[in-house]
Amino acid sequence: MIAEVISAAYDADGRKVFRPFDRRKGPRPTFPLGRYLSQPLAIHCHSIEDVRQFLMGCKYVSDKELFDKDEYWQPPEDFEERKQGDCDDFAFWTWRQMMDLGYDARVVFGQHGRYGSGHAWVQFNQDGKCFVVEPQRSRFGKTFPRLCTLSYHPRFSVAWNGENLTYYQHPEKSIRPPVADVAWLLPEYVLFWGLFWIGSPLRIPRFIWTVLTRFMQGFRWIGKTRRF
Repeated sequence: MIAEVISAAYDADGRKVFRPFDRRKGPRPTFPLGRYLSQPLAIHCHSIEDVRQFLMGCKYVSDKELFDKDEYWQPPEDFEERKQGDCDDFAFWTWRQMMDLGYDARVVFGQHGRYGSGHAWVQFNQDGKCFVVEPQRSRFGKTFPRLCTLSYHPRFSVAWNGENLTYYQHPEKSIRPPVADVAWLLPEYVLFWGLFWIGSPLRIPRFIWTVLTRFMQGFRWIGKTRRF
């Protein structure tokens, strides 16, 4: 769920700007940003592990499927009640919890993955280092390999000091770290994913049970509708 970024490939600081969400190419929140901070949450985590345990019970569902809209940013209190949403919903709730735990955290919007898909996540600074928090990797464990952070490209981020919101724009880092500087991280990467796939057979029965349960629920629903 958490990984230290490779600083040569990730711009953690950005530069302060005035409301990047008002820009035509920037992300557009459904409500004013203050709305995502103003309402109390029902769940109060006491550790990052508590945050992870809650996220493990949440399900990724697209805005189109959940709200019949192309884009809808849920307020954190709605997300924790539904336990469903897409990446920005996961990120806002996690951001709130991280700040409540005392971390210097931001919610970040940018691109992720090989094809640069739009994505949202959380970052925080600690002891002079920056860490990515990927809420949707909660099932993978407390941490994930540092090499994976090479696929995170921040564009905008938002910080909150308890009184004011601060907006940042992050330029694309065109310089990639030399192979020699990241090669020593390869064993960590191989070990992590190796153990994950070794453990995959243990997850198969649970996956099959989930699929069958959803199928039977759908089958029963169809049977009920045919009675009318």
